[in-house]
Order: sequence, then structure tokens, then C-alpha cells
Amino acid sequence: MKSFNGKNVLITGGASGIGRLMALQLLDEGANVVIWDIHQENMDRLQQAVKAKPGKLITVCCDVSRKGEIFSKASEFKAKMGDIHLLINNAGVVSGKSFMDCTEAQIEKTFSINAMALLWTTRAFLPDMIENNEGHIVNIASAAGLIGVAGLADYAASKFAAFGFDESIRVELKKRGSAVKTTIVCPYYINTGMFRGVKSRFSWLLPILDETKVARKIIRAVRKEKPRLLMPWTVYTVMPLRVFPVAVFDFVAGILGIHNSMDEFTGRT
Repeated sequence: MKSFNGKNVLITGGASGIGRLMALQLLDEGANVVIWDIHQENMDRLQQAVKAKPGKLITVCCDVSRKGEIFSKASEFKAKMGDIHLLINNAGVVSGKSFMDCTEAQIEKTFSINAMALLWTTRAFLPDMIENNEGHIVNIASAAGLIGVAGLADYAASKFAAFGFDESIRVELKKRGSAVKTTIVCPYYINTGMFRGVKSRFSWLLPILDETKVARKIIRAVRKEKPRLLMPWTVYTVMPLRVFPVAVFDFVAGILGIHNSMDEFTGRT
């Protein structure tokens, strides 16, 4: 996707954080951007910020934890704007609690938004992409989708699911000979406020990422049709480290402070 001009883009959870920043960049490049979000006040602020942008912005209140709502809003989207060219599954939540401290409702919410919503939005829009032999799906996962982290059991499980889902549909599309692409994004903690309070023991190795730079890198990855984007570069070492015994893997993670990174987590207040 060399140019986004005139392309139809859908970003879930796109009224704040990296979703908002990606929307602004895509609007600058002339895309027609639809935001699905549940926070009307954030969508109103976004509308105020884009009046001079060349692209077109539509904001829609949509709860992606509800499968029926996803398919209903998808039908409305296609009736008004036609086919979608770029789907960015960005919506996400975090409880930030140890597994036994999470309520059942929190666990279900984490999975319905971080994992199941990806499946339903893809089911809603992928058939048309396949038929048109054109399209790109971005799934925002996490470095916690590659390594389990203390205090993030439900979140990590949902992001592992997102990683596996993206990898599977990427291979399925390749087997079909389809031109539709996917990109899985696995960043370390980002300074959006979602993970306020997290700490990095060695910030030169595992820095808390700047949201503006992350958004730009994701759009660049789409343009280059990269199947995988991990940030920072040190996250790429997680997979080769898994060839070592579990005790060694856990020792390295402990030295890096990964399992203490959530000790002072507060999240959005």
C-alpha cells in the first residue's frame, strides 16, 4: 500500500493513544478514516483536531466487546463507504492485576476486546478484501504476546492469542495466493497512559516507547508490507532465547526487570 490517499481505513479504539496518532497521520495522507471507540468525548476532541486535514474522518460509537455490534457497525460502514482497504485492530484494555486478583468480569473483558474483537472485525471485513484481492489488516498485540509477565496474566494471554491469530491468517492468505497482507505489532510499554507507572530497569535496552514514534513506525510498516513489527529491537531476542531451558529464560527476564515492571503500575486514572 504505497499510498493511503483515498483509501478507506478503520481503526478500533482510535480516539486516543496511538490509534489517534495513526488516524491523524493517515488523514494527512488523504485517507478516509473511520474511528470506532466507546469514548464520545475523545472522538469529539479528535473531530476538532482534524478540520484542516485533507482526509475525511468519521467517528462511530462502537463497543468492540460485543460481537453483534461489530457486525452491525461493519454493515453500516460498507453501506456508506464501500470496501475497507486497511483495518487496524487497535482497541485494547489492561487490568494490571495478578491473575488471582482479577475478577472474572475483568478477564472476560480483556479477552473480548484484546482477542475476540480481532476475530470478529476480521470476519466482517476480510471476505471483501479476499474478493477484491486487496487489503491490509494490522493487529496491535504487545511484547507481552511473546513473553508472559507477572501482573499481566490475562493481558498476556489475550496478546499471545492475537499473535497466534495473526500468524495463522497470514499463512492462510499466503496459501490462497491472496494479495491481502497482515502486520502483527508487538511493542514494549508505550507512554500513552494505559501503562502509567510501569518501570524499565535498563531503559537503554527496554525503553518506555514514545507514542508518536510508535504510530509512525506502524504506518511505515504497513506501507512496506512488513508482516511483523517488534519494538524496541531487543524484543526480537525473546524468540531465540526460548531455545534455552526455562530456568535460563526466566533468569534473563528477571535480570532485565521484566517481571518487576508492573510493580508500580497505576494505569489511567
